[in-house]
Amino acid sequence: MEKYSVLMSLYEKEKPEYLRLALNSMLNQTAKPDEIVLVLDGPLTEDLYAVTEEYKEKYTGLFNIVVNEKNLGLGRALNKGLAACKNELVARMDTDDISKPKRCEKQLKMFREDKELSIVGGQIEEFIETTENITGKRVVPCCDAEIKAYMKKRCPFNHMTVMFKKSDVLEAGNYHEWFWNEDYYLWIRLALSGKKFANLPETLVNVRIGKEMYKRRGGKKYFKSERDIQKLMYDKGLISYPRYFINVAERLAVQVLMPNSLRGAVFKLFARK
Repeated sequence: MEKYSVLMSLYEKEKPEYLRLALNSMLNQTAKPDEIVLVLDGPLTEDLYAVTEEYKEKYTGLFNIVVNEKNLGLGRALNKGLAACKNELVARMDTDDISKPKRCEKQLKMFREDKELSIVGGQIEEFIETTENITGKRVVPCCDAEIKAYMKKRCPFNHMTVMFKKSDVLEAGNYHEWFWNEDYYLWIRLALSGKKFANLPETLVNVRIGKEMYKRRGGKKYFKSERDIQKLMYDKGLISYPRYFINVAERLAVQVLMPNSLRGAVFKLFARK
């Protein structure tokens, strides 16, 4: 199997027990990683430092630890982490989620069968506390044309599931900070550079969420980030003005005008299965 790196970013609010589960899910892949790049984004708790040191010592030579003296935010942390990855294929992973055992094997197979692919993602199932308590599933389209059509309305990848070619992401400018939309911004730039996309139809990652996650998908700062992403796509010719207007109006209604108590129900109804 091809070699690949895993790219993760860790900050102080993560829980050590969640980090262990996330790391173990990547270490137990049927196609094992050649490298795990773990960005320590700012000062951590003593318990988190203890976990990172334990795994670094136990798996000698596997972990590449990148240290940020202060918290830079996810976009800039991943920017530094990707630059440190030694392999062309890079699998993104969050530090509180759980990857399915065959996730990376399936993605490597896709890259092996289609040399033109730039990025391969998949579906997610969201859970609270344990993976037996599945509360929703985010389904995204699978073929290149459908993914790029979907991108005109919503983010077309589940970020924590993707595996991509490092050279293509660097060519598109690498990760940049963009509140809640570091990934969407990157996919747009990859699409503008003509890269080929794919998603697998099956669930690749179980994603941990809080009970109030759906309700929190709102506020003026969140809306401004989403509005600016839509404006970028309009300016670059990816969407028409009517599509831009509809996208912004929908986000204004749900993220700003709608009360939290209702937002959660609407979000689950229209954005999850």
